[in-house]
Amino acid sequence: MTIGSWLGTLLPLVAAPMAGGPSSVALMTATARAGGFPFVAGGYKAPEAMAAEVDELRALGGPFGVNLFVPGGPAPDRAAFGAYVEELRPEAAVYDLRLDPEPVLDDDDWSAKLAHLLAHPVPVVSLTFGLPLGSDIEALQRRGTRVLAGVTTPEEATAARDAGVDGLVAQGTDAGGHSATHDPARTLEPVATGALLRAVREAVGLPVIAAGGVDGPDAVRALLDAGAAAVAVGTLLLRTDEAGTSPTHRAALADPRFDETVITRAFTGRPARALRNGFIDRHDAAAPVAYPAVHHLTRALRQAAGRAGDADRLHLWAGTGFRSAPTGPAADVVRWLAGAR
Repeated sequence: MTIGSWLGTLLPLVAAPMAGGPSSVALMTATARAGGFPFVAGGYKAPEAMAAEVDELRALGGPFGVNLFVPGGPAPDRAAFGAYVEELRPEAAVYDLRLDPEPVLDDDDWSAKLAHLLAHPVPVVSLTFGLPLGSDIEALQRRGTRVLAGVTTPEEATAARDAGVDGLVAQGTDAGGHSATHDPARTLEPVATGALLRAVREAVGLPVIAAGGVDGPDAVRALLDAGAAAVAVGTLLLRTDEAGTSPTHRAALADPRFDETVITRAFTGRPARALRNGFIDRHDAAAPVAYPAVHHLTRALRQAAGRAGDADRLHLWAGTGFRSAPTGPAADVVRWLAGAR
């Protein structure tokens, strides 16, 4: 059984949930109409905003999912966080911003979002950054929702299986944006998505979506041939017409000055792959393991940089295949990738 048929989609392609704007309703709609599986990116959204997007996707009448950030993680080291605040003050001063030395912690409205999805069930919920209580997983399943967990190691896959999830999203280190690692303090050793896929499939007997490093149809074919039930695509959709990617981010993806991606905690306190820029070069070494505190600390600065077209201070999330990201309608990208099969 493939994820494509399991989720009711024509194609074994998933539009990866990209929180913070890129995964617009227009992008998800275009993906669905082209035969792929769309995800509402629930992360960072207010529960009401998430609910509104769910309603729009539900109105299409086809299968879709919602991605949630699982709260948790270590408490920030106050001394390390305070030192990082001081280090970033000159960056904030460029936009006359004041940095709050008090770390802001939240659970991304987990309880409210979960309550909404229990009251208004959706076909699939995927989990990023860890595993919630088993009772939360069971509650979703009792409402008819299939639950997927993002994993980055066979050990995480085993823990997710034991927690009772229905399937996995195996994310290699070539993926853009935040790593799904359950341990944000872990050093992410490079692992190709295909190798991780094989290791996860050996460890657990669950359907696996493969994510990370997809740069075209050949990569899709290789992952499907290696046993992936579906392939998730994120970076290759960032420049499409329907994506909510900011103009500054779009331009950087095609700018020859940005010629590599790196994994950094500099912007959010959690490891994430981005185009290497000045902010990363200046601050990656000092960035503490402190999510979501660092995310909140740098948010206004990143927003100001985006408005100003300042790619040097913006989080330019991108996977290693970013140079292959095309422009044009998202449906064309989905069909291009599906043509490999």
